[in-house]
Formats: sequence, C-alpha cells, structure tokens
Amino acid sequence: MVEGSMTQGAGQEPVVRTATLRDFRVPPYAQTYAQTPMPPYPPHPGSVAMDDGPPEGYTPTERDLPVIRREESPGARPLPGQRPAAGAGRGPLYVVGDVHGYLDELLAALAEQGLIDAQGAWAAGNARLWFLGDFTDRGPDGIGVIDLVMRLSAEAAAAGGYCKALMGNHELLLIGAKRFGDTPVNSGAGTATFQAAWLLNGGQKSDMDRLQDVHLQWMSRLDAVVEEDGHLLMHSDTTAYLDYGSTIEDVNDTVHAILTRNDADECWDVFRKLTKRFAFRDEGGAGAVRELMAAYGGERVVHGHSPIPYLLGEVGSENGEDSARPVVVGPHVYADGLAIAMDGGVTMAGKLLVVQLPLRE
Repeated sequence: MVEGSMTQGAGQEPVVRTATLRDFRVPPYAQTYAQTPMPPYPPHPGSVAMDDGPPEGYTPTERDLPVIRREESPGARPLPGQRPAAGAGRGPLYVVGDVHGYLDELLAALAEQGLIDAQGAWAAGNARLWFLGDFTDRGPDGIGVIDLVMRLSAEAAAAGGYCKALMGNHELLLIGAKRFGDTPVNSGAGTATFQAAWLLNGGQKSDMDRLQDVHLQWMSRLDAVVEEDGHLLMHSDTTAYLDYGSTIEDVNDTVHAILTRNDADECWDVFRKLTKRFAFRDEGGAGAVRELMAAYGGERVVHGHSPIPYLLGEVGSENGEDSARPVVVGPHVYADGLAIAMDGGVTMAGKLLVVQLPLRE
C-alpha cells in the first residue's frame, strides 16, 4: 500500500457513483438518492491524522483510488442470500460492514439477505443483526443510516430478534466534532481539533445539520466489543482495545465512562487508538488475533474499518476503465483463518457487505 498522498491524484477525475437498489422496490425514503447521481466523494482517504506527524502505530491510507485485479480475491467468498425463518430460540446471526452514509446500498444489501421487506421494515423474525460501526461520513446520508438502524432495532425487538450496533472510530469522530468543535486537543504529536479531523475524514455538513441529541445519545451508548456465537465482534483491526480493559465488560464500561466525562483529550485518545489498523494483516497478525481472543473470548475476530482492497494490497490498472474498480465479492478471511474483514469498500465503489455467520466455506 502506498502511503502519504492525501489528495486526488494528478489528472484523475473524481469517481461519480450512481446508487442502485438491487432487486427490490425502492422505499419512499430512499427514492431521492435512487434517482439522483451521487456527488463525487473522495474514494477513501482512510483515517487521516491531524497532527504535525502521525502518532505511534497510526496507519493512514491512500486517498487515491486503489484497485484490485478482476479475478476473485483470495479469501473472498460469495455468500448467497438466505431469508431467515422465524421461530423459537435464537435466530441466525448477521453482520454488516462499514456503511459510511450509503443508505441505498445498505437497504439493497439488507433486502438481498431477507432482513427487510420492500418497504424497508424488519422482515427477519428472530434473526440477530450486528452493525460493526462507521455509519456516517463520506457518503450522502449518514443520519439516514442511523435513523434506519435505530428504527430496525425497535422493529426487530418486537419480532423476537434484535438489531444492534458497535461503535466505530467515525462515531467517536462525529461525537467529538459536535461536542468539542475547534477546541485544541493534545494529539500526542502536536495539536489537533475534532472539527478539522472530521472534515478531513469525509464529514458531511448535511449530517451535522441534521444531527440531533437522540443521535448523539444513541452513539455514545454503543458498545465497542461484543462476543456472539464464538465471534468476537469489533470495529477496528487493532489490539488497542486491550488498553481499555482485560474483559469485554471492562472495555465497554471504560469507553462509556470516557464519553460521559466529556473530556476532549480523553475522547481524542480513544478516537486515535481505535483508528489504528492492520494489526492482523502482516507477520504476527494471527498472534495479535489470539491475544485479543485470549482476553475477550471467541474463536474468530470479525471487524470492519480497513477496506478489503487495502488488506489484500492488490493494485491493478489506473486507466479509469471498468477493470480499475475494486472487486469485492465477500468477506476476506485471513490471519490463519482467525480474522474476517467486513469492510467491502463501499466508499471506493466496492461493496457493502451483509453476511450470515458462520461463513459457509
């Protein structure tokens, strides 16, 4: 992966993506975006440091569009949709990767798995659905995504299932931008502000204008780590969670306490640490996964945050042809089979992933 470039490459045209709703009727609240081409957003700058230099362990990503070859990616598997049947007991378990404001793609992916109906209402009975965080920024309707998840949570509970969400680094970033604005924070490598970091990382004015107290309260109460059916679910592919506790309960309580204290420097430190990435990718990656599971349990880690094209590190042509688009057909299983990456790179014309666990291999 090339690092350091934080602007659109010279001579390259911005990528304009048109929303599509695959194989289901557009709900009324999605029609506006279905009929209008999306504006040209930067493909994926990663999480950009707002310091004189990057903090230790910080790994920014390239803003220029990375691509992978057209053939199927190693470790990526197509997962056909399967409508869960309602019934007694615990229903099937699903996870959703990073959404980043792409509401229409989310609606289509949920419908493809039979989790919502044509009107966008919960249709999965006692199924269990976990979002892995990063609902806003870069895409056109982050608040719409949060509203959808909040509504589905109530509808799923009424049907005997549940829809829950984890906290991503972009939730921490949006909370900080709203609470602290341009207040300087001690970043560890100079000064920074949440407002500047939010804007640089794809913050959308339309989201900030529509952000309400109920959204802030909901985001502030999200857990950082959970374990479900032997799957350790978290947003970021980092071991930094261990800095906040030796048990899942400790981590979640500590993060919630920091947000409650409302100290800008403390909140920035959580954001900075949960922005780290690639701990499971290279040599020693399987050991890092085992370290987390030794503390928190589980037999596999399932995470978002780092787009699959970056994890694979495969770059193809940059001539603008269709072959230059990322090809993501499913989750990426790596680190000796112990880690599952779920960020399909929807912000870079990849795929918004909604899959059932355990993976059918």
